[in-house]
Amino acid sequence: MAKAIRIHEYGGPEVMRWEEVEIGEPGPGQLRVRHGAVGLNYIDIYHRTGLYSLPALPWTLGMEGAGQVEAVGDRVSEFKVGDRVAYASPPVGAYAEARLIPADRVVALPTAIDDRTAAAMMLQGMTAQFLLRRTYRVQAGDTILLHAAAGGVGLLISQWARHLGATVIGTVGSDQKAELARAHGCHHVIVYSRENFVERVREVTDGQGVAVVYDSVGRETFMGSLDCLRPLGMMVSFGNASGPAPSFEPGILAAKGSLFLTRPTLMTYTAKRADLLASAAELFDVVGHGDVRVEIRQTYPLAEAAQAHRALEARQTTGSTVLLP
Repeated sequence: MAKAIRIHEYGGPEVMRWEEVEIGEPGPGQLRVRHGAVGLNYIDIYHRTGLYSLPALPWTLGMEGAGQVEAVGDRVSEFKVGDRVAYASPPVGAYAEARLIPADRVVALPTAIDDRTAAAMMLQGMTAQFLLRRTYRVQAGDTILLHAAAGGVGLLISQWARHLGATVIGTVGSDQKAELARAHGCHHVIVYSRENFVERVREVTDGQGVAVVYDSVGRETFMGSLDCLRPLGMMVSFGNASGPAPSFEPGILAAKGSLFLTRPTLMTYTAKRADLLASAAELFDVVGHGDVRVEIRQTYPLAEAAQAHRALEARQTTGSTVLLP
């Protein structure tokens, strides 16, 4: 038996329950992993509220964790008991002291990366990797716009993009977050609570616009983000923190400069094991060389995950948050 955070219905943080679950032995192709740390991500809120539905209820939340292999099922040759591993992919179920997970969704951890750092970086870091290196391949000389620049993904993207030679414009909600964003790679920071980010982006770029917008905010920023793009620019909508993006007529993309729009997910970009391994390897490389620093700025006991959800939804967190079993 192990303890886990499960939901029996969709709703607010109050639907999360800390209860005992039966883990069992791993089946063919599976591992049983004992977690040292679990990651907190906005997708967990989407699962809790039902915006992204789960296979069935009750269900254990969570997409990201790190720990040690304590049992190996048949037809698994890549891992053995005692290996340190991490993951950031379905099936959902990370908010637990231990869990079963398919071995092909797990990667081995370098010795230099501890469990807390791994749990803080896998989902957000591999998200940064596919956004910067595959969805739109950022090049030296590009100017990019990044919303929620002081969040977990934002801090990683801003550091990584600057390392690649891009000029980074970030938006944040407060002066405190502005300082954090500047310290992590943003060349220009816009406090959207008192500045018009579209006007400021046009000023910074001398009216040219940016090559790409990375928008995890959604409804509040979506249409303005389109106005920040240069002709043939790319709008990357990868989150809904303020609610789903509004419906619009596709002809708007033509009118604003033959723009590109994509709604990517990490799950698609890492569906093949080769892509998962390549993404994790590139992430481990930039972190290992100090080009990108992983900032764990909040920790909560796993049993108090509901409080962590409240803080994340209220935009009270910065950087990464880790839940500790």
